[in-house]
Amino acid sequence: MVWWQLATRWLISGGLVVGASELGKRNELIGALLVSIPLVSILAIIWLYRDTSDTEQVADFTTGILWLVIPSLVLFVTLPVFLGRGMEFWPSLGLACGLTIIAYYIGLQLATRYSGIS
Repeated sequence: MVWWQLATRWLISGGLVVGASELGKRNELIGALLVSIPLVSILAIIWLYRDTSDTEQVADFTTGILWLVIPSLVLFVTLPVFLGRGMEFWPSLGLACGLTIIAYYIGLQLATRYSGIS
């Protein structure tokens, strides 16, 4: 892959993150909608297929995404609970991230054991 293709991918991916956070300042629900759409996954799937033309690899990749979406929900469940109970932002975020890391570890173990992907 040439440098400009990689730079383009970085700009698009970074632009999505910046765009979502800026949109979230103006309208939380629309910002959340933009972030919840699996744009990064879709772009990664497109780029993986464009680079490899391997549909089996794309299928395995998307199966892995499916298995790992579930552990990511831990962050979105625990963070608002901690904040809603009056916990400060940074400790709440740290604890929610820690629980999410544990959930990802468990999710990775389950995915490799039961889905056949590695």
